[in-house]
Amino acid sequence: MNETIQPLNPIAFHLGPIPVHWYGVIIGSGLALGLYIAIREGNRRKLPQDTFADLMLWAIPIAIICARIYYVMFEWDYYSQHLADIPKIWGGGIAIHGALIGSVLTAYFFTKKREISFWKLADIAAPSIILGQAIGRWGNFMNQEAHGGEVSRTFLENLHLPDFIINQMYINGVYYQPTFLYESVWDFAGFIVLMLLRRVNLRRGEMFLSYVIWYSVGRFFVEGMRTDSLMLGSLRMAQTISIALIIVAVMILIYRRKKGLAEARYLDESNT
Repeated sequence: MNETIQPLNPIAFHLGPIPVHWYGVIIGSGLALGLYIAIREGNRRKLPQDTFADLMLWAIPIAIICARIYYVMFEWDYYSQHLADIPKIWGGGIAIHGALIGSVLTAYFFTKKREISFWKLADIAAPSIILGQAIGRWGNFMNQEAHGGEVSRTFLENLHLPDFIINQMYINGVYYQPTFLYESVWDFAGFIVLMLLRRVNLRRGEMFLSYVIWYSVGRFFVEGMRTDSLMLGSLRMAQTISIALIIVAVMILIYRRKKGLAEARYLDESNT
């Protein structure tokens, strides 16, 4: 019966002649929900009105551009011969680490311009970021990408997955490991953990650094199972960056505590 399995349609709907892909719809939905949560929390934490809405006007396009540049850079052997394909992000091919680099740098300069604490804003945004990542992985699911190695249907059934996931993991006659799902579940768990940590009243900056560590640990292990990793020689870039981020986040956490730079708490209302 395997030969009768048809993948889910990656096109959600059409706007006239323009196809709108599920990939974009899902990622956009994750961004919108994350922004809503960040705005509500920002209001509770007494950030200036419209802070996150104004930030997103810059951060979203810059993050998308950086994510695409990052991906294309490590797939240059292909894109150097297919230059017209470089802007075609609707079919996949954006790297989350590129998006994070672009959005964090944008947020840093934005907060300096607005005279707002970067760490306060980053702490508020952290649960929204990881929630957006959890939802966004389902865009990979619709595109049948970000999967692992070959497995049997029995293996997938033993994970007690619904048929629509199992069938979507059937690609060109072979079943594959649903690594997109593993990362999505890890990220959803991280979202819950970060939301609970809001009640702990951590030192300022430590919510965001906890996000960096949590996400990087999960990404390191999931990346080891994937078959489409961006490579630098024999190194999987996502694993290399994940290790670096964990080390840097721990070092920043320790440094800020030792130097007395983390005396303010998450629930403090000061914006500086």
